[in-house]
Amino acid sequence: MGFPKDFFWGASSSAYQIEGASATDGKGPSVQDVKTIPAGTPDFTVCSGHYERYADDVELFAELGLKAYRFSIAWTRIIPNGVGEVNQAGVDFYNNLIDALRAKNIEPIVTVYHFDLPAALQEKGGWASRETVDAFVEYSRTCFELFGDRVTYWQTINEQNMMTLVPEHVVGGALDDYPLYQANHHMFVAQSKAMAVCHEVRPECRIGPAPNIAIHNPASSDPKDVLAAQYADAVRNWLYLDAAVFGEYNALALDYIKHSGYTIDITDEDRQVMKNGKPDFIAFNYYNTDTVGYVAGEVLVDEQGNIHGPGARVDNPSLGKTQFSGWWIDPVGFRTTLQEIHSRYRLPLIVTENGLGERDELIDGEVDDQYRIDYLRDHISQMEAAIDSGVPVFGYNPWSVMDLISTHEGFLKRYGFIYVNRTNDDELDLARIKKKSFGWYRKVIETNGADLA
Repeated sequence: MGFPKDFFWGASSSAYQIEGASATDGKGPSVQDVKTIPAGTPDFTVCSGHYERYADDVELFAELGLKAYRFSIAWTRIIPNGVGEVNQAGVDFYNNLIDALRAKNIEPIVTVYHFDLPAALQEKGGWASRETVDAFVEYSRTCFELFGDRVTYWQTINEQNMMTLVPEHVVGGALDDYPLYQANHHMFVAQSKAMAVCHEVRPECRIGPAPNIAIHNPASSDPKDVLAAQYADAVRNWLYLDAAVFGEYNALALDYIKHSGYTIDITDEDRQVMKNGKPDFIAFNYYNTDTVGYVAGEVLVDEQGNIHGPGARVDNPSLGKTQFSGWWIDPVGFRTTLQEIHSRYRLPLIVTENGLGERDELIDGEVDDQYRIDYLRDHISQMEAAIDSGVPVFGYNPWSVMDLISTHEGFLKRYGFIYVNRTNDDELDLARIKKKSFGWYRKVIETNGADLA
Protein backbone atom coordinates (compact mmCIF):
# COMPACT_ATOMS: atom_id res chain seq x y z
CA MET A 1 0.00 0.00 0.00
CA GLY A 2 2.72 2.50 1.00
CA PHE A 3 2.23 6.09 2.07
CA PRO A 4 -0.80 8.15 0.99
CA LYS A 5 -0.30 10.38 -2.03
CA ASP A 6 -0.64 13.65 -0.10
CA PHE A 7 1.27 12.50 2.99
CA PHE A 8 2.58 15.35 5.15
CA TRP A 9 6.31 14.65 5.28
CA GLY A 10 7.45 17.35 7.67
CA ALA A 11 9.56 18.22 10.67
CA SER A 12 8.97 19.89 14.04
CA SER A 13 10.14 22.57 16.44
CA SER A 14 8.79 24.63 19.34
CA ALA A 15 8.85 28.39 19.81
CA TYR A 16 10.83 28.64 23.04
CA GLN A 17 13.49 26.20 21.84
CA ILE A 18 14.18 27.60 18.37
CA GLU A 19 13.17 31.26 18.15
CA GLY A 20 15.32 33.09 20.68
CA ALA A 21 14.48 36.82 20.92
CA SER A 22 12.85 35.97 24.24
CA ALA A 23 12.42 39.63 25.25
CA THR A 24 12.29 41.20 21.79
CA ASP A 25 9.51 43.24 20.18
CA GLY A 26 7.26 43.22 23.21
CA LYS A 27 7.38 39.50 24.04
CA GLY A 28 6.63 38.79 27.69
CA PRO A 29 8.40 36.20 29.87
CA SER A 30 7.20 32.61 29.97
CA VAL A 31 7.93 29.97 32.58
CA GLN A 32 10.82 28.88 30.38
CA ASP A 33 12.39 32.33 30.64
CA VAL A 34 12.19 32.55 34.43
CA LYS A 35 12.94 28.96 35.44
CA THR A 36 16.28 27.81 36.81
CA ILE A 37 18.40 26.70 33.85
CA PRO A 38 20.40 23.47 34.31
CA ALA A 39 24.07 24.20 34.93
CA GLY A 40 26.09 24.46 31.74
CA THR A 41 23.15 25.04 29.40
CA PRO A 42 22.18 28.34 27.75
CA ASP A 43 19.02 30.32 28.39
CA PHE A 44 16.45 31.06 25.71
CA THR A 45 17.53 34.54 24.63
CA VAL A 46 19.16 33.33 21.39
CA CYS A 47 18.40 29.61 20.91
CA SER A 48 18.83 28.92 17.18
CA GLY A 49 18.17 32.53 16.20
CA HIS A 50 15.09 31.55 14.17
CA TYR A 51 13.22 34.76 15.02
CA GLU A 52 15.64 36.84 12.96
CA ARG A 53 16.46 34.13 10.40
CA TYR A 54 13.04 32.62 9.72
CA ALA A 55 12.99 33.64 6.02
CA ASP A 56 16.32 31.94 5.27
CA ASP A 57 15.27 28.95 7.39
CA VAL A 58 12.08 28.51 5.37
CA GLU A 59 14.22 28.48 2.21
CA LEU A 60 16.17 25.59 3.76
CA PHE A 61 12.93 23.82 4.72
CA ALA A 62 11.83 24.07 1.10
CA GLU A 63 15.21 22.71 -0.07
CA LEU A 64 14.72 19.80 2.33
CA GLY A 65 11.43 19.21 0.53
CA LEU A 66 9.15 19.56 3.52
CA LYS A 67 5.44 19.21 2.82
CA ALA A 68 4.60 20.38 6.35
CA TYR A 69 6.21 22.19 9.25
CA ARG A 70 4.93 21.68 12.77
CA PHE A 71 5.79 24.57 15.09
CA SER A 72 4.30 26.35 18.08
CA ILE A 73 3.19 29.89 18.76
CA ALA A 74 4.69 31.55 21.82
CA TRP A 75 1.74 32.66 23.96
CA THR A 76 3.70 35.61 25.39
CA ARG A 77 4.72 36.80 21.94
CA ILE A 78 1.02 37.24 21.13
CA ILE A 79 -0.30 38.23 24.58
CA PRO A 80 2.72 39.19 26.75
CA ASN A 81 1.00 38.81 30.14
CA GLY A 82 -1.22 35.90 29.18
CA VAL A 83 -4.31 38.11 29.17
CA GLY A 84 -4.95 41.58 27.84
CA GLU A 85 -3.74 43.41 24.78
CA VAL A 86 -2.41 41.65 21.70
CA ASN A 87 1.21 42.40 20.74
CA GLN A 88 1.16 43.35 17.06
CA ALA A 89 4.87 42.70 16.57
CA GLY A 90 4.34 39.09 17.62
CA VAL A 91 1.38 38.77 15.30
CA ASP A 92 3.49 40.16 12.46
CA PHE A 93 6.21 37.57 13.07
CA TYR A 94 3.84 34.60 12.81
CA ASN A 95 1.99 36.15 9.87
CA ASN A 96 5.30 36.45 8.06
CA LEU A 97 6.38 32.92 8.97
CA ILE A 98 3.06 31.40 7.89
CA ASP A 99 3.05 33.37 4.64
CA ALA A 100 6.63 32.31 3.89
CA LEU A 101 5.71 28.65 4.45
CA ARG A 102 2.62 28.95 2.27
CA ALA A 103 4.67 30.55 -0.50
CA LYS A 104 6.81 27.39 -0.54
CA ASN A 105 3.76 25.05 -0.41
CA ILE A 106 4.68 23.92 3.11
CA GLU A 107 1.63 23.20 5.26
CA PRO A 108 1.83 25.00 8.63
CA ILE A 109 0.77 22.71 11.49
CA VAL A 110 0.52 24.86 14.59
CA THR A 111 0.65 23.95 18.28
CA VAL A 112 -1.14 26.54 20.40
CA TYR A 113 0.77 25.75 23.60
CA HIS A 114 4.15 24.02 23.95
CA PHE A 115 5.41 24.19 27.56
CA ASP A 116 5.65 28.01 27.68
CA LEU A 117 2.93 29.27 30.01
CA PRO A 118 3.10 33.04 30.58
CA ALA A 119 5.06 33.71 33.76
CA ALA A 120 2.39 36.21 34.83
CA LEU A 121 -0.18 33.40 34.90
CA GLN A 122 2.17 31.01 36.67
CA GLU A 123 2.53 33.60 39.45
CA LYS A 124 -1.26 33.42 39.90
CA GLY A 125 -1.28 29.63 40.25
CA GLY A 126 -0.69 28.49 36.68
CA TRP A 127 -2.80 25.57 35.56
CA ALA A 128 -3.90 24.99 39.16
CA SER A 129 -6.09 28.09 38.73
CA ARG A 130 -9.26 28.11 36.67
CA GLU A 131 -8.32 31.63 35.55
CA THR A 132 -5.69 30.00 33.34
CA VAL A 133 -8.42 27.99 31.62
CA ASP A 134 -10.22 31.18 30.62
CA ALA A 135 -6.95 32.83 29.56
CA PHE A 136 -5.98 29.84 27.41
CA VAL A 137 -9.35 29.77 25.67
CA GLU A 138 -9.17 33.47 24.81
CA TYR A 139 -5.57 33.12 23.64
CA SER A 140 -6.59 30.15 21.46
CA ARG A 141 -9.50 32.12 20.02
CA THR A 142 -7.10 34.95 19.17
CA CYS A 143 -4.80 32.53 17.33
CA PHE A 144 -7.66 30.96 15.37
CA GLU A 145 -9.00 34.36 14.37
CA LEU A 146 -5.59 35.77 13.41
CA PHE A 147 -4.10 32.80 11.59
CA GLY A 148 -6.91 30.33 10.84
CA ASP A 149 -7.36 31.64 7.33
CA ARG A 150 -3.97 30.11 6.44
CA VAL A 151 -3.52 27.44 9.13
CA THR A 152 -5.83 24.46 8.68
CA TYR A 153 -4.27 22.05 11.20
CA TRP A 154 -4.05 22.96 14.90
CA GLN A 155 -2.85 21.16 18.01
CA THR A 156 -3.99 22.20 21.46
CA ILE A 157 -1.47 21.30 24.18
CA ASN A 158 1.84 19.60 23.58
CA GLU A 159 2.54 16.60 25.83
CA GLN A 160 0.06 17.38 28.58
CA ASN A 161 0.89 14.01 30.07
CA MET A 162 4.55 14.97 30.48
CA MET A 163 3.51 18.20 32.23
CA THR A 164 1.65 16.03 34.73
CA LEU A 165 3.99 13.05 35.09
CA VAL A 166 7.33 14.91 35.10
CA PRO A 167 6.42 18.59 35.61
CA GLU A 168 9.78 19.55 37.11
CA HIS A 169 11.46 18.66 33.82
CA VAL A 170 9.07 20.83 31.84
CA VAL A 171 8.82 24.05 33.84
CA GLY A 172 11.84 23.60 36.12
CA GLY A 173 12.15 23.97 39.87
CA ALA A 174 10.28 22.37 42.74
CA LEU A 175 6.51 22.02 42.66
CA ASP A 176 5.80 21.46 46.33
CA ASP A 177 2.11 21.04 47.15
CA TYR A 178 1.19 21.62 43.51
CA PRO A 179 -2.16 19.90 42.80
CA LEU A 180 -0.97 17.99 39.76
CA TYR A 181 -4.16 16.22 38.79
CA GLN A 182 -6.34 19.25 39.44
CA ALA A 183 -4.07 21.26 37.14
CA ASN A 184 -4.24 18.39 34.66
CA HIS A 185 -8.03 18.49 34.83
CA HIS A 186 -8.02 22.22 34.10
CA MET A 187 -5.96 21.49 30.99
CA PHE A 188 -8.58 18.94 29.90
CA VAL A 189 -11.30 21.56 30.28
CA ALA A 190 -9.23 24.22 28.52
CA GLN A 191 -8.42 21.87 25.66
CA SER A 192 -12.06 20.91 25.15
CA LYS A 193 -13.16 24.53 25.17
CA ALA A 194 -10.43 25.45 22.69
CA MET A 195 -11.46 22.67 20.30
CA ALA A 196 -15.06 23.86 20.45
CA VAL A 197 -13.98 27.46 19.84
CA CYS A 198 -11.89 26.40 16.86
CA HIS A 199 -14.89 24.72 15.26
CA GLU A 200 -17.01 27.78 16.01
CA VAL A 201 -14.55 30.41 14.76
CA ARG A 202 -12.97 28.43 11.92
CA PRO A 203 -15.24 25.51 10.95
CA GLU A 204 -12.96 24.74 8.01
CA CYS A 205 -10.02 24.06 10.36
CA ARG A 206 -9.04 20.79 12.02
CA ILE A 207 -7.79 20.43 15.60
CA GLY A 208 -6.60 17.72 17.94
CA PRO A 209 -4.54 16.93 21.06
CA ALA A 210 -0.78 16.24 21.02
CA PRO A 211 0.27 14.00 23.93
CA ASN A 212 3.36 11.79 24.10
CA ILE A 213 2.09 8.24 23.58
CA ALA A 214 3.97 4.96 23.87
CA ILE A 215 2.85 1.44 24.70
CA HIS A 216 4.29 -0.34 27.75
CA ASN A 217 5.65 -3.84 27.32
CA PRO A 218 4.99 -6.24 30.21
CA ALA A 219 8.19 -7.64 31.68
CA SER A 220 6.95 -11.20 31.21
CA SER A 221 3.84 -13.27 30.59
CA ASP A 222 3.15 -13.26 34.33
CA PRO A 223 -0.43 -11.90 34.67
CA LYS A 224 0.75 -9.44 37.34
CA ASP A 225 3.27 -7.96 34.90
CA VAL A 226 0.56 -7.70 32.25
CA LEU A 227 -1.80 -5.96 34.68
CA ALA A 228 0.92 -3.58 35.83
CA ALA A 229 1.64 -2.69 32.18
CA GLN A 230 -2.06 -2.16 31.55
CA TYR A 231 -2.21 0.38 34.37
CA ALA A 232 0.93 2.06 33.06
CA ASP A 233 -0.72 2.51 29.66
CA ALA A 234 -3.85 3.91 31.27
CA VAL A 235 -2.00 6.46 33.42
CA ARG A 236 0.50 7.54 30.77
CA ASN A 237 -1.56 7.27 27.58
CA TRP A 238 -5.28 6.59 27.69
CA LEU A 239 -6.13 9.10 30.42
CA TYR A 240 -5.15 11.87 28.00
CA LEU A 241 -6.70 10.49 24.83
CA ASP A 242 -9.93 9.27 26.46
CA ALA A 243 -10.45 12.75 27.86
CA ALA A 244 -9.78 14.41 24.50
CA VAL A 245 -11.75 12.00 22.30
CA PHE A 246 -14.57 10.74 24.56
CA GLY A 247 -14.72 13.59 27.06
CA GLU A 248 -14.39 11.09 29.92
CA TYR A 249 -11.74 9.93 32.36
CA ASN A 250 -10.18 6.55 31.70
CA ALA A 251 -11.44 4.20 34.42
CA LEU A 252 -8.09 2.58 35.29
CA ALA A 253 -6.32 5.94 35.37
CA LEU A 254 -9.00 7.36 37.65
CA ASP A 255 -8.65 4.30 39.87
CA TYR A 256 -4.90 4.98 40.16
CA ILE A 257 -5.46 8.67 40.88
CA LYS A 258 -7.89 7.90 43.70
CA HIS A 259 -5.70 5.18 45.24
CA SER A 260 -2.74 7.58 45.12
CA GLY A 261 -4.58 10.03 47.35
CA TYR A 262 -5.18 12.73 44.75
CA THR A 263 -8.51 14.55 44.64
CA ILE A 264 -10.01 16.33 41.64
CA ASP A 265 -12.79 18.90 41.68
CA ILE A 266 -14.85 18.01 38.61
CA THR A 267 -18.03 20.03 38.15
CA ASP A 268 -21.08 19.07 36.11
CA GLU A 269 -20.21 21.96 33.80
CA ASP A 270 -16.70 20.51 33.35
CA ARG A 271 -18.19 17.18 32.33
CA GLN A 272 -20.39 18.82 29.73
CA VAL A 273 -17.54 20.94 28.41
CA MET A 274 -15.34 17.87 28.00
CA LYS A 275 -18.12 16.11 26.10
CA ASN A 276 -18.52 19.08 23.76
CA GLY A 277 -14.87 19.23 22.67
CA LYS A 278 -14.42 16.95 19.67
CA PRO A 279 -11.01 16.44 18.03
CA ASP A 280 -10.77 15.94 14.29
CA PHE A 281 -7.55 13.93 14.52
CA ILE A 282 -4.95 12.76 17.04
CA ALA A 283 -1.43 14.16 16.92
CA PHE A 284 1.11 12.39 19.09
CA ASN A 285 4.82 12.30 19.86
CA TYR A 286 6.71 9.02 20.06
CA TYR A 287 10.27 8.36 21.18
CA ASN A 288 10.37 5.11 23.11
CA THR A 289 8.46 2.37 24.83
CA ASP A 290 9.03 1.30 28.42
CA THR A 291 8.98 -2.18 29.89
CA VAL A 292 7.28 -2.54 33.26
CA GLY A 293 6.60 -5.32 35.70
CA TYR A 294 5.24 -6.16 39.10
CA VAL A 295 8.05 -5.34 41.52
CA ALA A 296 7.13 -5.77 45.19
CA GLY A 297 7.14 -2.43 46.99
CA GLU A 298 7.18 -0.40 43.78
CA VAL A 299 3.69 -1.07 42.42
CA LEU A 300 0.62 0.62 43.85
CA VAL A 301 -1.47 -2.04 45.62
CA ASP A 302 -4.31 -2.01 48.12
CA GLU A 303 -4.37 -3.70 51.53
CA GLN A 304 -5.36 -6.98 49.92
CA GLY A 305 -2.39 -6.82 47.53
CA ASN A 306 -4.46 -6.03 44.44
CA ILE A 307 -2.74 -3.89 41.82
CA HIS A 308 -4.14 -0.39 41.31
CA GLY A 309 -1.30 1.35 39.54
CA PRO A 310 1.59 1.18 37.08
CA GLY A 311 4.43 -1.27 37.37
CA ALA A 312 8.06 -0.39 37.88
CA ARG A 313 10.37 0.14 34.91
CA VAL A 314 12.64 -2.82 34.21
CA ASP A 315 15.36 -3.55 31.66
CA ASN A 316 14.49 -4.94 28.26
CA PRO A 317 17.47 -6.89 26.86
CA SER A 318 15.81 -7.02 23.43
CA LEU A 319 16.27 -3.28 22.87
CA GLY A 320 19.12 -0.83 22.59
CA LYS A 321 19.23 2.56 24.32
CA THR A 322 19.86 6.15 23.28
CA GLN A 323 23.11 7.76 24.41
CA PHE A 324 21.76 10.75 26.31
CA SER A 325 18.48 9.80 27.92
CA GLY A 326 18.84 6.05 28.07
CA TRP A 327 15.51 5.67 26.26
CA TRP A 328 14.74 2.33 24.68
CA ILE A 329 14.98 2.32 20.88
CA ASP A 330 11.88 0.45 19.78
CA PRO A 331 10.72 0.91 16.16
CA VAL A 332 8.31 -2.04 16.41
CA GLY A 333 6.89 -0.36 19.51
CA PHE A 334 6.14 2.62 17.26
CA ARG A 335 3.99 0.38 15.06
CA THR A 336 2.36 -1.17 18.11
CA THR A 337 1.54 2.30 19.44
CA LEU A 338 0.08 3.48 16.12
CA GLN A 339 -2.09 0.39 15.85
CA GLU A 340 -3.30 0.57 19.43
CA ILE A 341 -4.26 4.25 19.14
CA HIS A 342 -6.21 3.52 15.97
CA SER A 343 -8.00 0.52 17.44
CA ARG A 344 -9.15 2.60 20.42
CA TYR A 345 -10.10 5.91 18.81
CA ARG A 346 -10.65 5.46 15.06
CA LEU A 347 -9.44 8.95 14.15
CA PRO A 348 -6.82 10.07 11.62
CA LEU A 349 -3.32 10.17 13.13
CA ILE A 350 -0.33 12.42 12.60
CA VAL A 351 3.08 11.92 14.19
CA THR A 352 4.34 15.26 15.45
CA GLU A 353 7.61 14.22 17.09
CA ASN A 354 9.98 11.28 16.69
CA GLY A 355 13.73 11.46 16.59
CA LEU A 356 17.18 10.77 18.00
CA GLY A 357 19.20 13.22 20.06
CA GLU A 358 22.97 12.75 19.76
CA ARG A 359 26.26 14.56 20.24
CA ASP A 360 26.61 15.50 16.57
CA GLU A 361 30.09 16.68 15.59
CA LEU A 362 31.00 19.16 12.85
CA ILE A 363 34.14 17.78 11.18
CA ASP A 364 35.63 19.53 8.16
CA GLY A 365 32.37 21.34 7.61
CA GLU A 366 30.21 18.19 7.61
CA VAL A 367 28.08 16.19 10.05
CA ASP A 368 27.88 12.45 9.44
CA ASP A 369 24.79 11.43 11.44
CA GLN A 370 24.26 7.99 9.96
CA TYR A 371 22.95 6.87 13.37
CA ARG A 372 20.02 9.29 12.93
CA ILE A 373 19.31 7.98 9.46
CA ASP A 374 19.27 4.41 10.79
CA TYR A 375 16.93 5.38 13.63
CA LEU A 376 14.48 7.25 11.41
CA ARG A 377 14.58 4.59 8.67
CA ASP A 378 13.61 1.88 11.12
CA HIS A 379 10.75 3.95 12.52
CA ILE A 380 9.44 5.04 9.12
CA SER A 381 9.47 1.39 7.98
CA GLN A 382 7.34 0.39 10.95
CA MET A 383 5.00 3.35 10.36
CA GLU A 384 4.53 2.15 6.78
CA ALA A 385 3.71 -1.33 8.11
CA ALA A 386 1.09 0.22 10.39
CA ILE A 387 -0.42 2.09 7.44
CA ASP A 388 -0.49 -1.16 5.46
CA SER A 389 -2.37 -2.74 8.37
CA GLY A 390 -5.09 -0.07 8.06
CA VAL A 391 -3.96 2.75 10.35
CA PRO A 392 -4.87 6.15 8.81
CA VAL A 393 -1.63 8.09 9.33
CA PHE A 394 -1.57 11.33 7.33
CA GLY A 395 1.75 12.87 8.38
CA TYR A 396 5.16 12.39 9.97
CA ASN A 397 7.07 15.29 11.52
CA PRO A 398 10.36 14.22 13.14
CA TRP A 399 11.91 16.20 15.96
CA SER A 400 13.55 18.42 14.96
CA VAL A 401 13.84 20.40 11.76
CA MET A 402 17.13 21.93 12.96
CA ASP A 403 19.24 21.86 16.10
CA LEU A 404 17.62 23.70 18.97
CA ILE A 405 17.91 23.91 22.74
CA SER A 406 17.20 20.54 24.33
CA THR A 407 15.52 20.77 27.71
CA HIS A 408 18.41 19.35 29.76
CA GLU A 409 21.53 19.38 27.62
CA GLY A 410 21.08 22.49 25.49
CA PHE A 411 23.12 22.17 22.29
CA LEU A 412 25.08 19.14 23.46
CA LYS A 413 22.07 17.04 22.46
CA ARG A 414 21.12 17.64 18.84
CA TYR A 415 18.14 16.30 16.91
CA GLY A 416 17.99 18.33 13.70
CA PHE A 417 18.49 17.70 10.01
CA ILE A 418 20.28 21.05 10.00
CA TYR A 419 23.29 21.74 12.21
CA VAL A 420 23.26 25.13 13.97
CA ASN A 421 26.80 26.37 14.50
CA ARG A 422 26.90 27.24 18.16
CA THR A 423 27.69 25.61 21.48
CA ASN A 424 26.26 25.94 24.96
CA ASP A 425 29.04 28.40 25.82
CA ASP A 426 29.41 30.35 22.58
CA GLU A 427 26.79 31.50 20.09
CA LEU A 428 29.37 31.57 17.27
CA ASP A 429 27.78 32.53 13.94
CA LEU A 430 24.63 30.35 14.11
CA ALA A 431 25.38 29.17 10.57
CA ARG A 432 23.07 26.49 9.16
CA ILE A 433 24.88 23.38 7.88
CA LYS A 434 23.04 20.50 6.22
CA LYS A 435 23.77 17.15 7.90
CA LYS A 436 24.00 13.84 6.08
CA SER A 437 20.44 13.12 7.25
CA PHE A 438 19.26 16.23 5.36
CA GLY A 439 20.00 14.68 1.97
CA TRP A 440 18.65 11.32 3.06
CA TYR A 441 15.33 12.73 4.30
CA ARG A 442 14.97 14.86 1.15
CA LYS A 443 15.17 11.64 -0.87
CA VAL A 444 12.61 9.98 1.39
CA ILE A 445 10.22 12.86 0.76
CA GLU A 446 10.89 12.97 -3.00
CA THR A 447 10.02 9.27 -3.30
CA ASN A 448 7.09 9.46 -0.82
CA GLY A 449 8.85 6.98 1.42
CA ALA A 450 9.65 4.49 -1.32
CA ASP A 451 13.43 4.95 -1.03
CA LEU A 452 14.69 4.61 2.55
CA ALA A 453 18.17 3.40 1.60
